[in-house]
Amino acid sequence: MLIDPSLLMVWGPLLVLLGAVSGFLAGLLGIGGGIVLVPGLYFMFAALGFAPDHLMHVAVGTSLAVIIPTGLSSVRAHARRGSVRMDLVKSIGAGIVAGVLIGTLIADYISGQSLKMVFAVALAVLAVIMMIDPRRTTVWNDVPGQPWRTFAGGVIGCLSTLMGIGGATVSVPFMTMGRVDMRQAVGTASALGLVISIPAMMGFMLIGWAVPDRPPFSLGFVNMLAALMIIPMAVAFAPLGARVAHAIPVDMLRRVFAVFLIIVAARMMMDVFNVS
Repeated sequence: MLIDPSLLMVWGPLLVLLGAVSGFLAGLLGIGGGIVLVPGLYFMFAALGFAPDHLMHVAVGTSLAVIIPTGLSSVRAHARRGSVRMDLVKSIGAGIVAGVLIGTLIADYISGQSLKMVFAVALAVLAVIMMIDPRRTTVWNDVPGQPWRTFAGGVIGCLSTLMGIGGATVSVPFMTMGRVDMRQAVGTASALGLVISIPAMMGFMLIGWAVPDRPPFSLGFVNMLAALMIIPMAVAFAPLGARVAHAIPVDMLRRVFAVFLIIVAARMMMDVFNVS
């Protein structure tokens, strides 16, 4: 199926705008922009008239591809401010790779509708967690040691792979419940997003390689055309988001994070149940 050039004239600028917004959010919230990219790409592919069966898989896989360069840009910006805790990256990241493998195998098995349900339900739950006052959500005096960090990494890797996100929606609450400063949690989550996105993107390429009726210019479940149009603006805007993250109150940062999760979760749940 070829793309109508007139449609590209409309959707091309929207993909560029989507890249700018996702990059800004990657820097601001350490999320890799996935909570914007996945629904944005899904609805865009659907509007272009592509076969619906695997659109959610392509949206997730493409989002994971975009997270890699935006994550690199975001990590550099946070690292310059000393907001990346490498001890947590190493200890939590140990379990992430296994979680990514499990998530990829699950994605290969479930339908696009099931992926949308996972995306919506997980975001709704995590939004509630993030809306709770940090002082009342403190569970530990510090992030638990092993084997809990490896176990948490497995959960983070699996859920993030299924959702096409950078992991902060799971890892930030885990770290803040252990009294990690919000800014450090966001910066560390940016680094964890790279540990997630690289193997997850490769996995989505592999499981979608022989699937028919994918959008044009797709390698497996990764649409290279969309990724290449999104990445430049996403990389350019990630440092701006990181600067804003260090200039606004921590409580406001949590509220912004939670509000985005709630909006996206509600919209995706509406689509699952065909509510306009």
